[in-house]
Amino acid sequence: MSTKLPRYVLMAALAGVTVSTLSACGLLLVGGTAATTALVATDRRTAGEQVDDKTIVMKAGSENRKLLENKQGRINTSSYGGLVLLTGDVPTEADKLAAAQRIAKIEKVNRVVNELRVGPPTELSVRTNDSWLFTRVSTALINTKDVPSRTISVTTERGVVYLLGMVTEAEGERAAIAAASVPGVSRVVKLFEYVSPETLRDARDSQPAVIENEPQPAESMAPTQSQVEIMPVQ
Repeated sequence: MSTKLPRYVLMAALAGVTVSTLSACGLLLVGGTAATTALVATDRRTAGEQVDDKTIVMKAGSENRKLLENKQGRINTSSYGGLVLLTGDVPTEADKLAAAQRIAKIEKVNRVVNELRVGPPTELSVRTNDSWLFTRVSTALINTKDVPSRTISVTTERGVVYLLGMVTEAEGERAAIAAASVPGVSRVVKLFEYVSPETLRDARDSQPAVIENEPQPAESMAPTQSQVEIMPVQ
């Protein structure tokens, strides 16, 4: 499972509120300077992109249920900017391939990262541990200076942490280091869309003054590159 990390969600988790289970591989994120403070506190996707990602996850859920009908398995889907991450367990290699092919046909999907495991469903104890790791990693990202946690999606699967989001390379590094420092994390995988600090500053400077009850126009920020990186945990 994957989610974004608003501060109030983390505080609830720390207070003992039940937290959704995630499985993932950690990513490194580096936060901006004081000049980008306003940006790191928000989701860097446009409103339209956020709606697209939610729609992708809903449609993927429907496809996954059809694929696993009368079969033992589970498929978790996360989407950020059209990049879709698949985690979970499926019975056969054919099911793993079919899952990715189905998701790739969904509108607005740009890329599918297929991390499905072939085998019996993961034990409940392992999934419970993943849920705990998700909470710990989310907390670490929020508490790490200059990490834009609200624009990072975290997924945990069998001790692996996956990080998705729109960040600078420096932000990505900080985020990955923070995730890797959590006890129990075996590996951190960065699936970031990298943007330059200049792009973030331009996006901030181009925003109009906020008017109460009036929505702000959504402007796209063109990424400089999209990259997958794996960081082993010492």
